[in-house]
Amino acid sequence: MKRAAAYLILILVPLFCLTGKSVQAQYQPVPDTLPDNVLLEKQWALGALIHTNGWGLKFRYGKNRTALRLWMWEAEYGTYKSAKEIRVLNPYYADSKSYIYGKLNSVSFLRAGTGQQYILNRKPYWGGVQLSILWMGGVSIGLAKPIYLYIIHPISMYEYEIKEERYDPEIHFTDDIYGRASLLAGILELSFHPGIYARTGLEFEFGNKNRRPKALEAGACLDFSPIGIPIMAYNPKQNLFLTLYLSFTFGKRYN
Repeated sequence: MKRAAAYLILILVPLFCLTGKSVQAQYQPVPDTLPDNVLLEKQWALGALIHTNGWGLKFRYGKNRTALRLWMWEAEYGTYKSAKEIRVLNPYYADSKSYIYGKLNSVSFLRAGTGQQYILNRKPYWGGVQLSILWMGGVSIGLAKPIYLYIIHPISMYEYEIKEERYDPEIHFTDDIYGRASLLAGILELSFHPGIYARTGLEFEFGNKNRRPKALEAGACLDFSPIGIPIMAYNPKQNLFLTLYLSFTFGKRYN
């Protein structure tokens, strides 16, 4: 009897051990059930921005190098308008369209760069605000689309026709400009102005979801193009483009 009990124990103990390991394996925590305040290695973010001379859209991807330092990559599109732009109407035609008198080109920028983000203070696990400083730079391409306008051409004393023409300040004046042309006019005549850019900013991340970050960012961005871009008539071509911006982003952190 004692020998039978001993054999039974020898059989049951390994069986219980294997069963315990199987149950433990079935209840391994999956990423979605891990604590939200753990350090996650990767992140991406989409955002929109407004700045002193226009608006833009951006995408960022980052990887943690340390607990407080991230290496970031970004791609961005932003418009740019001159501070001298004034929208006017032809007073002699009641149904005329508004346009910017003297504007030669509509300018925007494509940017692609990299840089670092350093966390100054990490937000508590229950939520709050996390403050970071960042500096980035890379290549940029200025896109200049020539301005087209509807021009009035008299046929007789009481008749006229309207034609879509590229604006020329030497031959087009306020009296014979009917208004702005279609948005796509001149798109096939884009000129490209390669250059570089640099930015610095402060990011304020808020909320209590570490995996779903939302942030406001305020900073400055400087573009430089060695090939100057003409924006306004009778003004020198512009090589430097400085803007102050405010952006909102949302994204995801993961491993």
